[in-house]
Amino acid sequence: MRTIFILVAMLISFPSLSAWKLDNDNSLVSFISVKKSDIAEVHHFNDISGSIFADGNAKVEINLASVDTGIVIRNERMQSLLFQTDLFPKAEFSVALGSTYVDELKVGVSKEMMLMGQLSLHGETKSMQIPTYVTKVNDKKLLIVSIKPAIVNANDFSLTEGITKLQEIAKLPSISKAVPVSFVLTFTR
Repeated sequence: MRTIFILVAMLISFPSLSAWKLDNDNSLVSFISVKKSDIAEVHHFNDISGSIFADGNAKVEINLASVDTGIVIRNERMQSLLFQTDLFPKAEFSVALGSTYVDELKVGVSKEMMLMGQLSLHGETKSMQIPTYVTKVNDKKLLIVSIKPAIVNANDFSLTEGITKLQEIAKLPSISKAVPVSFVLTFTR
């Protein structure tokens, strides 16, 4: 009888470990690459996941192999030469939102929030500040949108060599090492 009680208690408390789950189908992480000094192209990732946990900590993971540039060969080159997805399959952003922040947010209200967290990418971890709007759409849906793009610098994440390889293969005079990243993240309860 005691064993059944313990199992039931564990099952009831398990959902509280992750209060909110990222909805991949209604979320987007995009970035802009610039080549030849002034040719800008918008790309995105097809596979992102994440959670906002009951303790207020949040984590978003990007499957780097899901990069979508609109050109298959360029996707493959970014995966193998730039991101090296065989060694570094994902990027991760983690942040502490605070245990009561989301619960105290009123439905239908957007609130500006500076996300101060850690970006882990290509074996490196750096602190980042990203201004966002957080909106509780309803009691079961939360939206976090970047106000300004976050600038990811290749030098900070040991990606410069990969950019050089891409530049050589594509015979380009330049590829920017500073990349603006924007996002719309939808979380559901």
